[in-house]
Amino acid sequence: MSQQQKNGPVALAFNALVIAFMLAPLLVVCVVAFTPENTLTLPTTEFSLRWFRAVFVHPDFMQSFWNSLWLALASASIATLLAVPAGLAITRYNFPGRGLLNGLFLSPLLIPHLVLGVALLRLFALVGGAGSFGFLILAHALIVTPYTLRLVVAALVGFDRSAEHAALSLGASTATVFRRITLPMILPGVTGGWMLAFINSFDEVTMSIFVTSPSTVTLPVRMYMYATESIDPLMAAVSALMVALTACAMVVLDRIYGLDRILVGGK
Repeated sequence: MSQQQKNGPVALAFNALVIAFMLAPLLVVCVVAFTPENTLTLPTTEFSLRWFRAVFVHPDFMQSFWNSLWLALASASIATLLAVPAGLAITRYNFPGRGLLNGLFLSPLLIPHLVLGVALLRLFALVGGAGSFGFLILAHALIVTPYTLRLVVAALVGFDRSAEHAALSLGASTATVFRRITLPMILPGVTGGWMLAFINSFDEVTMSIFVTSPSTVTLPVRMYMYATESIDPLMAAVSALMVALTACAMVVLDRIYGLDRILVGGK
């Protein structure tokens, strides 16, 4: 018996324990969300949708939800509009500063969001945009663009350009080739990048704390603020809804692009 076969059950057990350790807090939160009690109670003797109903009639949480939804939609779309031409330039052309451009787009992944939040707060204050929803969109687009660019670049690497060359030789314009050949062929990567950007924008809290205003508070920030003031199961219900929303988005992303391709770098 090989060493790999001997370590198989041990490795499987270790991975199962790690997954259980990571998912246990989420499971506990989701179970607590169904309690009918006024406090965080586990185990509970019965299940109730009381706190889920309370979420949908809570004006602050509903307003924050819509803020997060429109913010994620706008920032993910802007990130995609930036990532597609940037990905084409990085993968297809050799020009001075190519590596610098690639590093510039990916740099938000290297900077802690706490540092970005403080820096953007200062910048927005200097230009008179502090608290503006438009500047909040730009801030989120900044941090989610690397995710979209990574998947767009992965879709373009190894891209067979024979169909493009054939279309160009037959008289099609560059714009027509991009619209009718290139974009449809890389669309899974573009769509997957948009979905990943949407998820990261919707769940972002660290940077958003610094750049939101009372009228533009996002759902994660609202949850953080509420958790500092109360310990009732309403927070667990909101958390369970966010877990469900994120899980649904990940399932869609897996169907469109494949999570295994994302984890291995799009290969």
